[in-house]
Amino acid sequence: MSRLPRAQEFLKTGFNAEAASAARFRAMAARAEREGKPRLAAALLGLAAEKDALALSQYEAAQSIREPHEGLAAEIEAALAEERYENEQLYPRMWRDVDPETGAVFHAVVARQAEQATELESLVDRLGRSVGDLSA
Repeated sequence: MSRLPRAQEFLKTGFNAEAASAARFRAMAARAEREGKPRLAAALLGLAAEKDALALSQYEAAQSIREPHEGLAAEIEAALAEERYENEQLYPRMWRDVDPETGAVFHAVVARQAEQATELESLVDRLGRSVGDLSA
């Protein structure tokens, strides 16, 4: 059973669905561009932007339900925890059960996500030392 209020849980689910759809449309747009179909690529990018807007509206609605003490720094730390889970648990479990070519894709994802985790750690540290926004 989730500890999130039902509305917040549903908004998070909706956010994830729309964000995944937006990423899928961007991937299809990249493929269309590679295949020499720039107008199709542009149309797909437009749809991706609309999906991003839908995701953002649900993200913002979910944020309005949060407790006041749950700030952006805590959310960034939660994102960092998700990155660590993906890198340490999710992807290693998947790459063990697939062919070497697919496994190589997962290894590359983990390598880039490790870099992103370092960036997130730096953001959390910098945000903790700042008042307001990050210093330049």
